[in-house]
Amino acid sequence: MEKKNLDWANLDFSYKKTDKRFVSNFRNGAWDEGKLTEDDTVTISECAGVLQYSQSCFEGLKAYTTEDGRIVAFRPDMNAKRMENSAKRLEMPTFPPERFIDAVVRTVKANAGYVPPFGSGATLYVRPYMFASGPVIGVAPSDEYQFRIFSTPVGPYFKGGARPLTLCVSDFDRAAPNGTGHIKAGLNYAMSLHAIVTAHKNGFNENMYLDAATHTKVEETGGANIIFVTKDNKIVTPKSGSILPSITRLSLLEIARDYLGLEVEEREVYFEEVKDFAECGLCGTAAVISPVGKIVDHGKEICMPSGMQNMGPITKKLYDTLTGIQMGRVEGPKGWIKVIE
Repeated sequence: MEKKNLDWANLDFSYKKTDKRFVSNFRNGAWDEGKLTEDDTVTISECAGVLQYSQSCFEGLKAYTTEDGRIVAFRPDMNAKRMENSAKRLEMPTFPPERFIDAVVRTVKANAGYVPPFGSGATLYVRPYMFASGPVIGVAPSDEYQFRIFSTPVGPYFKGGARPLTLCVSDFDRAAPNGTGHIKAGLNYAMSLHAIVTAHKNGFNENMYLDAATHTKVEETGGANIIFVTKDNKIVTPKSGSILPSITRLSLLEIARDYLGLEVEEREVYFEEVKDFAECGLCGTAAVISPVGKIVDHGKEICMPSGMQNMGPITKKLYDTLTGIQMGRVEGPKGWIKVIE
């Protein structure tokens, strides 16, 4: 498919309508076969479960043009499994993983003209999501749902390169023990909006959330997992039942072990330890790794030795290796790259 006439080098990270999206409906206890459509609107009952009780979940992944010209997606099977877990926790019907992957492939193929060319720094962001479409007035799961996927071309999350961020330790709680912090539910992100707007008003890039039970252990930020690097180059990442299992984080940990030969430790990380780490980064689909230069705890600054100008050396190696795999410059583990065409 011929590429669209877009200014690829100057795309921002925002929604732009593409040609096709995938839609499948769950009614009478089963999903229909689904279809691609040009219609980008959603029509549902005013009493739909998603509007009344926020029954929804979503995923996010990217499609890329590799150095040899192929269009690929990065680990869509992991997104399929995570959405399956989210749906189960929210009492929603699961969309079969094999159908999820097929729908991603069909959506990307149908919008291949919007996949940015290699070297542009841009990608095609792919957003699968599911919501309760049937009317619900009592507090109960809906009996009808819709699964959709749209895609949109986006530029780099950080224009001009990833400058280190400044975090603030939040007074708000992101997720409760035994709550929904470990799934990708829309309601989790709605809860974080006031906290992130407050952080931005106070001059910070993001919040660092501590555990809700004791406020002594590092969990994650509003939209990303956290990784630390010790002064002897060990990778440490917080472990908690209320942290969303980031596919990017899991991939980075595997890269650290198997490609860079680094020791990796997933464990509870107490906030009092943060001052002793050499590097810190936020990891997620949008930016891969965003370096952190400073963490502010109610006026007390913790400055990472990696500084406020560039990524730390280990964080940079992790970033370069993962993006190299995604772009086809580095041979990745089996199954990480799904070739679209």
